[in-house]
Amino acid sequence: MSAPVLELRGVVKEFASGSEVLRVLDGVDLSIKAGETLAVAGPSGSGKSTLLGIMAGLERPTSGSVLRDGRDAARWSEDEAALWRRRRLGFVFQTFRLVPTLSALENASLPLELLGARPADAEEQAAALLGTLGLGGRLSHRPAQLSGGEQQRVAIARAYVHKPALILADEPTGSLDRATAERVLAALLELNARAGTALAVVTHDPAVAEALGRTARLERGRVAA
Repeated sequence: MSAPVLELRGVVKEFASGSEVLRVLDGVDLSIKAGETLAVAGPSGSGKSTLLGIMAGLERPTSGSVLRDGRDAARWSEDEAALWRRRRLGFVFQTFRLVPTLSALENASLPLELLGARPADAEEQAAALLGTLGLGGRLSHRPAQLSGGEQQRVAIARAYVHKPALILADEPTGSLDRATAERVLAALLELNARAGTALAVVTHDPAVAEALGRTARLERGRVAA
């Protein structure tokens, strides 16, 4: 049996707050395998953002272990962690974070170009993915010329274009109206099913959580039973 793409074992994260120590995560155990979809839910202040940062390798835990592709990430250098993020990780943000001066096609092809692909090859793959997401007629449009839902679909294409092992999505429908959010979520889940990628979505929306395979609910820094 293959190892999980990502596994957290007893993860604790503390921050100094004056003379106090604030424990944001308190012994979190969590794993996700290829093809699984996971919602990370919980109220504001429950530690979701901190957990996402640790899952992405942007923060290190105070204690506990983070295993990526079965390897203990505590032994990795910053360069190794950055390389793993570039090759094996895709992000979808609430606020899209597209480059405003680039077209939809150029935005979506960026991860492949950063990995050394020829621009023409990267754009060919990105165009195919954007077409799958219903944006074949919008390739030359810049973000300001696209609706919120279209911008998020470009961001989804950008996250998947280099065929990562894991997608982390931070409130991917949080800035969209309900109807648009439902269409974007459906597009995300359909694309993920085709790709067979591990997908973890941080959300406060019960409808989003219910659409995913399972839910890890954070309460006071712990995963609730």
